[in-house]
Amino acid sequence: MQRFHKKNIAWALLAIVGYLVLYLLIQARVINAYYEITLVTIMINIIYAVGLNLILGVAGQFSLGHAGFIAIGAYGGAILGTMVPGMAGMYLGMLAGVAVSIIVALLVGIPTLRLKGDYLAIATLGVAEIIRVALINMQGITNGAAGINGIPLSTTWTIVYVFLVLTTILILNYAYSSAGRATYAVLQDEIAAESMGVNVTKYKIIAFILGAVTASIGGTLSATYIGVVTPSDFTFTKSIDILIIVVFGGIGSFTGSFVAAILLGLVNMILQPYGQIRMIIYAVALVLIMVFRPGGLLGTKEFRFGSLVEKFFKKKGKKEESA
Repeated sequence: MQRFHKKNIAWALLAIVGYLVLYLLIQARVINAYYEITLVTIMINIIYAVGLNLILGVAGQFSLGHAGFIAIGAYGGAILGTMVPGMAGMYLGMLAGVAVSIIVALLVGIPTLRLKGDYLAIATLGVAEIIRVALINMQGITNGAAGINGIPLSTTWTIVYVFLVLTTILILNYAYSSAGRATYAVLQDEIAAESMGVNVTKYKIIAFILGAVTASIGGTLSATYIGVVTPSDFTFTKSIDILIIVVFGGIGSFTGSFVAAILLGLVNMILQPYGQIRMIIYAVALVLIMVFRPGGLLGTKEFRFGSLVEKFFKKKGKKEESA
């Protein structure tokens, strides 16, 4: 993990400013109850996308199993949220979901992450389907295909915002740590990285586990905010929805994941009145954008606010020295 220096302070201040802006907009009713649902959906999608971008854009692993880990977190929050009253149920469900996701990611990652490309995508897709079918058949625990209703609504937009910041810090600190650089090396050239002593399988599994953990956290937040979960919420299309955000923003660009999740969330909200036609418009818009921007909106570029602050302090220091 990075030291707590000026860059980290700058990012912390930016997160606080972002929270204050949202708080004031909600208090002033600029963001009403309907827009708040959209806001929470966007933030949860960012949590999903940032975790998947670590797997896809940093580790170079084409995973289609994200929906399975989201389902684990959602059902963890739903089951324990209904058993234990108050916020404790939500946090216990989140911990349980994270623990199960880590175990599943390890069991899945060790044999499958040796695969590449389409083979890995098919393997992870199969795992997600196994999890979904298991949830349907665990009638006594998950209520089968009917899902779980009446989950206590213990999650607020503030809690989602806090976890968005925490999960982003976790992923970014890993991506820019020595372990993250080793993972980038695997992405660039797996054979060369292995010849330099990099444990390829180890770093692939770490990235896969971190992505699974963030997906599980997002799943718990979603379940305890909406109040209902069903196995049909976690089909193949759920993984594709998150993959679209990552590809649309730019594979390897965490800033792009933020921008894409926000833009797609707003477009989806604007097109709501058009019923089923909105899906056609939404799909056409995505196709056109990917035709003209095949690398995504930002490609691999990142907005480095901390670096801008550091440059500002350096310039200020030079001016003081010259004075």
